Amino acid sequence: MAPGRDDHDRGLAYDLSTLLARRRVLGLVAGAGLASLVGCDSDATAGTTAACTEISDETAGPYPADGSNGPDVLTQSGIVRNDIRKSFGSSTGTADGVPTTVTLTIQDAAKDCAARPGVAVYLWHCNRDGEYSLYSPGIENENYLRGVQETDDKGTVTFATIFPACYSGRWPHMHFEVYPTLADATTAGYKLTTSQLALPADVCETVYGTADGYGASRDNLTRVSLGTDNVFSDGYQSQLATVTGSVADGYRVALAVPV
Repeated sequence: MAPGRDDHDRGLAYDLSTLLARRRVLGLVAGAGLASLVGCDSDATAGTTAACTEISDETAGPYPADGSNGPDVLTQSGIVRNDIRKSFGSSTGTADGVPTTVTLTIQDAAKDCAARPGVAVYLWHCNRDGEYSLYSPGIENENYLRGVQETDDKGTVTFATIFPACYSGRWPHMHFEVYPTLADATTAGYKLTTSQLALPADVCETVYGTADGYGASRDNLTRVSLGTDNVFSDGYQSQLATVTGSVADGYRVALAVPV
């Protein structure tokens, strides 16, 4: 069964404190009369925005597999990889779905969004059925849709994956953590930030309405919005990815991530 709203982003004291802290920050920004928090100008693929502001911290949810809540996939040999559609090590499963390439550009918010080469990004998300490897029943021994990459000289990392589901209570999203170095990431060490990216409504409607295997997502999407999602409802501009492509050719997801 796909995880629901209550057990995905609630129930952990850390998750609640993270969300409350974020709301306090956004309240201060609103009080100062500033615009909604947005990412900064990077390149055409990452979108154009007005200011360089750190991306919002978010809950990792109960399925991070970073050692903070059960499994620790980060210390396993094979986690550093570009293609995260298949499990690695002794696991052999493959996540089916619409091919999707995710490019994150990590930037230094303290240096006018200059590129941050040499930092590491851990990306994970649910499969086409709204389930998370290492946690959901039947795929506890799989570790697909999880991987780590080190940023290049332009501050970018790229992952080959699939388009995630929309499961009950959550807007379609992907999770990521940014670490100062690859060594920090692969020892589940100190994190610079934990956040989530949101996928645009029109693309989600197209995928769930036309691609095989996403029938449940189509129905779930009608019952949630970015404005009601319990992570994105207090501001999602800095986390809304740019997406291009098609179901037939695959999608390209891009997001600038100032930290």
